[in-house]
Amino acid sequence: MANDEVLPGLPPPPPRGASALPPGTYDGTVVLVTGGGTGLGKAVAAEFARLGADLVIASRQADRLLAARDELAELGGRVTTVVCDIRDADRVAEAFDAAQAAYGLPGVLVNNAAANFPVPAEDMSPNAWRAVVDITLTGTFLMTREFARRHLAAGTPGSVIDVGASYAWTGGPGFAHSAAAKAGVKSLVETLAVEWGPYGIQVNGLVPGLMPHDDMTADIRGNLDRARDLAGRQPALRTGHPRELGWAATFLASPYARFITGHTLVVDGANWQRRGLVNPPVVPVREQMGRGPYEG
Repeated sequence: MANDEVLPGLPPPPPRGASALPPGTYDGTVVLVTGGGTGLGKAVAAEFARLGADLVIASRQADRLLAARDELAELGGRVTTVVCDIRDADRVAEAFDAAQAAYGLPGVLVNNAAANFPVPAEDMSPNAWRAVVDITLTGTFLMTREFARRHLAAGTPGSVIDVGASYAWTGGPGFAHSAAAKAGVKSLVETLAVEWGPYGIQVNGLVPGLMPHDDMTADIRGNLDRARDLAGRQPALRTGHPRELGWAATFLASPYARFITGHTLVVDGANWQRRGLVNPPVVPVREQMGRGPYEG
């Protein structure tokens, strides 16, 4: 390759508001999105709203939910909010009760809520481990179980989408708690798809790549800022757009994907599969995070 050759990378996506699905695909469908008040969860909720869904967005933070509700309502659909700690089975049941009272039983559940922050494993406290695993894995299970129980009792089909992470396959140095939890989520997708397929319930996973947005935590934003040239670090030579995750979600839960279940779709421009011909030097996680030696 000549030094002055400019590589094109993957083309940019269609503009915001575009969709590959017919207008009204989700008319009459209730979609419940956890963590739907911010970031990628809100972006996913927006694409369902554009296609006619009635939205229920859930989070532990009421103020974020109210702001997101007003924004999502501008897309034309009905939106209601539910404050819910997904680690608590009773609160989860109450959230579904509220959703049913507002619009009816959700036909689609998007488990987007998760917790994460970078920390070397040796520095991780038991509380830090529990917080991330309880929200990301236990919360996902409790939401999915409640969704399935209600559909099994009603004899109705449904679709679950669990937002995962590529380090469920590869491991995640610096994120041992989250990587372990996301590996559990991937296993749930594959297990529950088989258990509940005979009853008409799909369960799929969806993994975002690097999709910068305004709601990223300070820790993650700081790591990205230190990396610089984010586009040049991706095989696509660009980062993703949150709406691209939303488009994938609306397809997986749509009537056009009924025979897809137990699958995890990675939307990251092949970045997680990237390998060099020669591995770069090993830099310990502590050093990458700017931490000194472990002192016990």
